[in-house]
Amino acid sequence: MSGQRVSATRRIAAPVAAIWAVVADPAGHVRIDGSGMLDAAPDAQPITEVGQTFDVHMDRTPLGDIPGLTKYSVRNTVTQVDPGRLVEWTIGAVDQPPLGHVYGWQLDPVDDGTTDVTNYCDWTGITPELRARRPDWPIVPVSMLEESVAKLERLVLEG
Repeated sequence: MSGQRVSATRRIAAPVAAIWAVVADPAGHVRIDGSGMLDAAPDAQPITEVGQTFDVHMDRTPLGDIPGLTKYSVRNTVTQVDPGRLVEWTIGAVDQPPLGHVYGWQLDPVDDGTTDVTNYCDWTGITPELRARRPDWPIVPVSMLEESVAKLERLVLEG
């Protein structure tokens, strides 16, 4: 299953600026994550530039998919920012070799004041070395992305 891009798109009845305020905040990612494993984004600053890093505390216990892997922290590095439109990041610090997958949010305004919001995970760039070591490397299920977009909609509309 490696080497895929999965995404979920939903039209949200809010302007881009309101949605951007949530998706450009790493603490917001914790609140909208659909995996059930993000705990906190301590000291998170709004995402403004490529190369910026943010840490997220995770608890994989609810998933139970990797025996012995419970609580840990992950550094994320911003790979793309187009303010008000796109934010994308990869797992790992700038000084570590990239695994080749990215997560992101893309916002496309619609003329009626709504916004098409896409949450995606792109695994097409996974390195051959990682594929060889982990041919079963998990792909984020579309259902998780759909859940994240639905949570984002609730956060934005509830203010």
